[in-house]
Amino acid sequence: MHQFCAFRRSLVVLALCSSAVAVSAAPASARSHQHHLRRHAHAHFSGHHARRHYALHHSRRHAARQSRWDAGVAHIRAKGVVNANASLAGKASFSAGASDVVSEARRYLGGNPTGRGSLWCARFMNMVLQRTGHHGTGSDMAFSFTKYGQRVAGPQVGAIVVMGRRGGGHVGVVSGIDAKGNPIVISGNNGNRVREAPISRGRIYAYVMPN
Repeated sequence: MHQFCAFRRSLVVLALCSSAVAVSAAPASARSHQHHLRRHAHAHFSGHHARRHYALHHSRRHAARQSRWDAGVAHIRAKGVVNANASLAGKASFSAGASDVVSEARRYLGGNPTGRGSLWCARFMNMVLQRTGHHGTGSDMAFSFTKYGQRVAGPQVGAIVVMGRRGGGHVGVVSGIDAKGNPIVISGNNGNRVREAPISRGRIYAYVMPN
């Protein structure tokens, strides 16, 4: 009888201990689940914050690059005007004709006065020359200008420049010189319109002054 009572007491103690373990384990499990939720929420918030920060940073970098680009274009144009004036002053015999050709070509920036859909850079150059009282080449080939006018050694404002590009040649008129010594050229059929832009010296075949 004594052993039976001891056995019952052991069972009661074991049951109480099991209950205590279960009670203590339940809060630990809940705490672990809550900790997991907090970590997930923190990770989600951090990722969202990082994406917003990246988008804002990218937008600011793009705006800064655009600002530098605009400043560079303005600088090139300013240098071109300064060099244009200096070049014209140093080439008095060509000054009137050079100024007229550049001014006439610049009138058509952004457009296509020839009405052609392709291969019209030489057509545009001939049109500009004719409207300023010069004889052109009468050809729609850019390389026809390599045998035209008076050959000069380097870029001069008002000089016609013949250059290479993918698929053939290109021709325009020098309107200035940038800080690196590259000619700034007004030409037709540049992106299917008349544009004024610097051209790398490595692309140049010839400079000629109009007849």
